[in-house]
Amino acid sequence: MKKEIQAYLDYIIANYQQWQNMCNAMTSDEVAKRIRDQMFEEFKQGLEVQEGSKYIKIIQNRSVHSFIVKKDNGKFKTGDILKAASWAAPAKNFKRGNILTGDFGTTSWTGA
Repeated sequence: MKKEIQAYLDYIIANYQQWQNMCNAMTSDEVAKRIRDQMFEEFKQGLEVQEGSKYIKIIQNRSVHSFIVKKDNGKFKTGDILKAASWAAPAKNFKRGNILTGDFGTTSWTGA
């Protein structure tokens, strides 16, 4: 599942960059561009993965971005993306996508 997690992280980074590109189109100021470039690097460096017993937690700058289900558990399948309900637990109402199928659903750089 490491390859799929990396693809998910790459998707999150690309989504952030797409958002930034829309902002870049609004100004040609070099100072603003340098600041956005720095913010992009900080965003990439701020992404991390923590593996727990039931879920894989995706963290972005000390905030939970999303959870990924490690094993089928009745309601959810392996690879399902869940929104964070808190630092330690996902929202268990419905999945937002699945990394194993490459369907990242409604997730964006802001979260699941």
